[in-house]
Amino acid sequence: MALRPIDRSLRRHRYRRGTLLALLAALPGLCLVFFTGGSASAHGAPMEPGSRTYLCWQHSLSDTGEMKPTNPACQAALDEGGATPFYNWFAVLRSDGAGRTEGFIPDGELCSGGTGGPYDFTGFNQAREDWPYTHLTSGAEMEFSYNAWAAHPGTFRLYVTKDGYDPTQPLGWGDLEDEPFQTVTDPPLSGDVGSIDGKYTWSGTLPEGKEGRHLIYMVWERSDSAETFYSCSDIAFDGGSGEVTIP
Repeated sequence: MALRPIDRSLRRHRYRRGTLLALLAALPGLCLVFFTGGSASAHGAPMEPGSRTYLCWQHSLSDTGEMKPTNPACQAALDEGGATPFYNWFAVLRSDGAGRTEGFIPDGELCSGGTGGPYDFTGFNQAREDWPYTHLTSGAEMEFSYNAWAAHPGTFRLYVTKDGYDPTQPLGWGDLEDEPFQTVTDPPLSGDVGSIDGKYTWSGTLPEGKEGRHLIYMVWERSDSAETFYSCSDIAFDGGSGEVTIP
């Protein structure tokens, strides 16, 4: 039976409404695709313990796909650098890094990887004690995970801050222990690469004799190119087992 004109109009209205709802539901994913671009071939960031960029993205992403931080430090980073670094939380990198650290990344710019990367992460260098942080236990075994937005071979080096670290002061190389407390090469990869589920995981022992607020600085050096990733994970050695606090 042929549809009357009013029936055709109603059907078109329902189709358009359904399409709009589907697009809105997919908006967070669409934002990631739009802002990632194609300039860098590998991406990733710590998820456990979460980096500043990851936790700020995770806890600022609204149902509409917009960045709406409730945490004051994440809001300050958004005010300084805009939303693009949030959507590209996995891209704190230097294409010319070649694993370099002190003498290459200036003091005060460790969390952004300096200023030579594809995106401006300088807002995440801010020295303050209200960044989201992870509760850990000094000397305990834990499972580390690092997002694999793109998969590549390489080595992860993990440093921790020295005793007396003050998060309200700019982070410099002199604030980190001289040697990494953990070095891992080519850990196992699981999940779908290029998504939030793709990640490298490995077990390791946290530094012993640490108390209070600290920071884990991680460097991921690719072995198939000079591209190197840098990240800051704010933590508290207080007997926790991975719980996250969003001040």
